[in-house]
Amino acid sequence: MGVTAELDPDLHVPARGLLFDNDGVLVDSLAAVESAWTRWAHAHDLEPHQALSIVHGRRAVDTVALLLPEGQRAAGAQLIEDFEIEDADVVAAMAGVPALLASLPPGSWAVVTSGTRTLATARLRAAGIPVPEVFVTADDVAAGKPDPAGYLAAAAGLGLDPAHALVLEDSPSGIAAGLAAGSPVLGIGEEALDSAAPVVVRDLAGVRWAGDGLLLPAATVLRGPTGH
Repeated sequence: MGVTAELDPDLHVPARGLLFDNDGVLVDSLAAVESAWTRWAHAHDLEPHQALSIVHGRRAVDTVALLLPEGQRAAGAQLIEDFEIEDADVVAAMAGVPALLASLPPGSWAVVTSGTRTLATARLRAAGIPVPEVFVTADDVAAGKPDPAGYLAAAAGLGLDPAHALVLEDSPSGIAAGLAAGSPVLGIGEEALDSAAPVVVRDLAGVRWAGDGLLLPAATVLRGPTGH
């Protein structure tokens, strides 16, 4: 009779509340982002890779400021906003997100995004994700990620010390923002392996709320404590 292998236990990450990035964490907007920024680059006689290589985890106005002279930035920012909103309907929820959000107590989670409120709302709704009460967007902060202002504001909005609010991020700039806020950070996706996030998961499939933090299935953990 064969011996059944013992299953690896779930990894527990303590938290009193969750602060989610939007794109690449809650919603899969990669195709929409690449489509919109490619159109935008062509409209400004730029190679698309010039924008696509720097856009992730950064406010659109900050990306535009790096690519266009000052006199063209306002119009450039409005154009990419228009393009991204047009493409929002192709966005879908990331793996595991609907089930995880459905299990969370009211008032225990927030969204902190580099997108504008209009764009982020359109993407959440296209993905079938509710807009949380605490919702910090590019419109609400003077400086975008990696500045920690957004995560500090979201933790305060939930009534939490940042040290008790777990940040869920996929981009290095967003991870840096969470760490600068003094929050624990859970990296999402392989790109997060090139960051200082101490724990990284492939995605949120099978991740569960334990009442005092998250339980991460061993199969999704890409980087974690020894033994996981």
